[in-house]
Amino acid sequence: MSSEIHQAVEIPKVRFQTKLLINGQWVDAVSGKKFPTHNPATGELIAHVAEADKADVDLAVKAAHDAFYNGPWGKIGARERGILLFKLVDLIEKNKVELAILESLDNGKPHKNDFYTSNADLFLVIDCLRYYAGWADKIHGKVLPVRGDFHAFTRHEPVGVVGQIIPWNFPLLMAAWKLGPALACGCTVVLKPAEQTPLSVLRLGELIVEAGFPPGVVNILPGYGPTAGAAIASHPDLDKVAFTGSTEVGKIVSGLAAKSNRKRVSLGLGGKSPAIIFDDADLDVAVQAAHVGLFLNMGQCCIAGSRVYVHEKIYDEFLKKSAELALKLKLGNAFVEGVTQGPLISEEQYEKVLQYIESGKQEGARVVVGGQKLDSKGYFVQPTIFADVKEEMKIHEEEIFGPVMSVSKFTDLEEVVSRANRSSYGLGAAVFTRDISKAHRISSQIRAGTVYVNCYNVFDAACPFGGFKQSGHGRELGEYGLELYTEVKSVIIKL
Repeated sequence: MSSEIHQAVEIPKVRFQTKLLINGQWVDAVSGKKFPTHNPATGELIAHVAEADKADVDLAVKAAHDAFYNGPWGKIGARERGILLFKLVDLIEKNKVELAILESLDNGKPHKNDFYTSNADLFLVIDCLRYYAGWADKIHGKVLPVRGDFHAFTRHEPVGVVGQIIPWNFPLLMAAWKLGPALACGCTVVLKPAEQTPLSVLRLGELIVEAGFPPGVVNILPGYGPTAGAAIASHPDLDKVAFTGSTEVGKIVSGLAAKSNRKRVSLGLGGKSPAIIFDDADLDVAVQAAHVGLFLNMGQCCIAGSRVYVHEKIYDEFLKKSAELALKLKLGNAFVEGVTQGPLISEEQYEKVLQYIESGKQEGARVVVGGQKLDSKGYFVQPTIFADVKEEMKIHEEEIFGPVMSVSKFTDLEEVVSRANRSSYGLGAAVFTRDISKAHRISSQIRAGTVYVNCYNVFDAACPFGGFKQSGHGRELGEYGLELYTEVKSVIIKL
């Protein structure tokens, strides 16, 4: 890794949808306002996008409400819902190159390499929506063996009209995680993409219309959190809100939902995930997995393994090998061949990460690699590894959401489990060992929603994802993800 930033000579040409999707129509915001979206690799303007606020949310909620209660969506069968989702998946596959370009342009994530790209995101998007398309006609209740002359059974019915607020780090993937189960269950949706990354989700909206979803079933409102996001969270005619983002904003969303109509809330929030590497681990596997676990998506990943605990016997060797890998990362524009690290999403995030790096230096952590500010256009930060990190340091305690790995030494199992659990977060964790009994023991003791063993960042549509403690509540993906969008009704009939 050098201080050189590789910038593309030519960026692929794509068309941008910049309006709001309300009731099946592309419209300007009621206020007429627009906001800019920029390429984080250069800071250059990409487009101006319609800026939704409360008035637009009111229109979208009314459209979704009418579609659910009065329109064809509430009347079509479950299998037909699945067929529409399969049509959408086919259209995404047909347009996946364009979607991946939009994702890389607006978000900055690499487009062409062997490490991680926007193309990998599209694979997961397609897999998720196809998975939930298959679930649409398999959501059902049970017959219950009750006392007396009664026939009792349960129905799993859609929760109703749903607000969904998604983050900027994985725009299309987070849209798929939320739209897939909601539509399979029969809900209607008002979706707000992050203001930093609206373009790929708006293009997805065009494909939703093309697939034949009735007007009002999916409405897409780009806009800012304090206006459009707050209006969704507090809207009295929404039955549920699903939010993925920071823990701080998640608390605001929960409060607004409670103060309005106590709508159901599911939250996917922040993390400070520990990765524990024992001296009996395959060191090369552990180094590679920890590398991917932190530097994937430039560290802008809620489950990033940002607290790395390494046994004292292999500590120095781990640091040496990890530094060698980090130095091979190539920084640059998403569309340069072989680039493995793009920019951070915005100037605000860039400054925040640099402040954390400076804090690590000031508090006495040792810089193994990186840690320098880069003099270039765009929001690039050197991949950084800190060693000898103490529990009380900010870089150890707080979610950084950038390419900064904190490495600490440990001696025994009980000590490291206690330290790993000493966090307000509980989204993910990892254990590296050849001892399967040790792996089982630790995976049961770690307070986290996902525990990886000898791997990291393995995602599958069938495997639930969510957190303990302040990392949120509710589970997305898998059969468990359907529970977020259904109500269970008991029906009891006198015989």
